[in-house]
Amino acid sequence: MEYQVIKSNRKTLSLSINDELIPVIKAPYFLSDNVIYNFVEENQKWIVNAVEKKKKYLQRVNISDDEMSELISEAKRIIPDKVKYFSNLMDLYPTGVKITKAKKRFGSCNGKNSLCFSCFLMKYPDKVIDYVVVHELAHIKHHNHSAEFYELIRKYIPDYKEYEKILKNE
Repeated sequence: MEYQVIKSNRKTLSLSINDELIPVIKAPYFLSDNVIYNFVEENQKWIVNAVEKKKKYLQRVNISDDEMSELISEAKRIIPDKVKYFSNLMDLYPTGVKITKAKKRFGSCNGKNSLCFSCFLMKYPDKVIDYVVVHELAHIKHHNHSAEFYELIRKYIPDYKEYEKILKNE
């Protein structure tokens, strides 16, 4: 199996998959090639699963300019209405709502309670989008991922864990 090794002044081994679907091993300078090879062999199953997951991710985010424009338009049409609906329901109001082209983060809430949502959410079912909206609105009250934060989400999206799995598996 082909893999890339990057040695640096670090203490631990790490393994990731790059956009060319090649495993990348980050290792300390002092580690022998044999130890690195054994590490790769021991992690074959993880590598196969991670490559498949990365393929799905790349298929989702590598789109044409026209497709990107369509996603942005659709997000601008749908997400603000969902934010308004859930804001009224939860009595939590953001200072702003922005649509981004973020590929790795579906939503965020900054310290000033302004929300950002990725246009790539439009590739997911409606209930998943609802979950992300509620998740980000919940950050207005709880700027963390505490038990209270998840209790607030559960109040409006009881099966939120199902939607988290959908987002994490793609």
